[in-house]
Amino acid sequence: MIRQVEIRGFKSIYHATLELGRVNSFIGANGVGKSNLLEALGVLGAAANGVVDDESLLRRGVRAGLPRLYKSSFASDRTPPHITIEATSSANAVYRVSLLNPIESPEPAWSYKTEVLHDGEIDIISDGVRNKKNLNAQAGLAALQLVNLTTDNPAAQLMQRLQEFAIYCPNTPTLRGILPDQQSRSPVGLSGGQLAGGFATLRQHLESQGEQGEAVLEQVLELIDWVADIETTSYGANLLSPKVPRTKQILKFSDRFMQKSRNELTAYDASEGALYVLFTALLCLLHQAPKILAIDNLDQALNPRLLQALIARIAAWLEYNAPDRQLLFTVHNPAALDGLDLADPEVRLFAVERNSKGQTVINRLTLTPQLMALNPQYPLSRLWLMGHLGAVPNV
Repeated sequence: MIRQVEIRGFKSIYHATLELGRVNSFIGANGVGKSNLLEALGVLGAAANGVVDDESLLRRGVRAGLPRLYKSSFASDRTPPHITIEATSSANAVYRVSLLNPIESPEPAWSYKTEVLHDGEIDIISDGVRNKKNLNAQAGLAALQLVNLTTDNPAAQLMQRLQEFAIYCPNTPTLRGILPDQQSRSPVGLSGGQLAGGFATLRQHLESQGEQGEAVLEQVLELIDWVADIETTSYGANLLSPKVPRTKQILKFSDRFMQKSRNELTAYDASEGALYVLFTALLCLLHQAPKILAIDNLDQALNPRLLQALIARIAAWLEYNAPDRQLLFTVHNPAALDGLDLADPEVRLFAVERNSKGQTVINRLTLTPQLMALNPQYPLSRLWLMGHLGAVPNV
């Protein structure tokens, strides 16, 4: 797993270090920098793949922007010369990069100022001024070195995780199949455009595992209380108006309360909450999903009680998939906190806010004796709203 991330000079994050677990939830007001944290990892993933440009960033779910929008700029502190991002794995492998794209004369691709890849014992790529060692400062050297490393090398494993990282952010029209997915990243598309195909893959995978897999599938379906069953079909002519755009495969929901002769719905007609639940479940349970991924605004379109129930299942789903899977997600709804089992050290909650300088501050929240004394009377959501956890919107 990736255990530590350090960010310097990226957007609203002047300097932040955080320790990650399997499940990592970030809560805070709008505009405090939650998405910036995820995008910093996306930039690092692009760098690990050998080039940082708009195309490589968009593919990872990072918003493309002008150079002046990426680099920290605060009236209270000097502007850093470059953006530095570092990740450390549980095996002490390290990948660190300093990137530069001059504000006054931006290039199509960012240039590498320094780059370090360490496997826990030796330096594979060492720090240095890149243009003295490499004629093309816009190409990363660490990505080229992977061909010389075995697949079980900690540095190679760290780089693979970073290269696969993506930020998924579902939206209702794409989940319904009305709009195409702008980035068709495996396994569901960054916005959910491949939801039907992904569910077919998941169902086949879980049912092939016998009772244990079928029990996990039931955990997913029972979150959608009106559903009797969900299938994937390519025959939807009698389920959709011919005026409605459709993908090759569509989801078919059976409503358990309706007459069996007329109880079939597609994603176009079904509750949007059901689509968001499936989207999250697929990313947690499918082997084709990145080993470390992010979901931005996981709580959108979900009833608070449904959100709580969904988040309560995430840690077990990730571990069922593989013991080294990781998820980062942002939320605004305090009900999300009540689904987190903070007694599990691999489940971590971070409060994100801005300090008096406007800089993003990220603090991990743990169950202190004082909070544990209050918790039987007040759930975490209430404690957050009462101001005991910090990061409460100042409106």
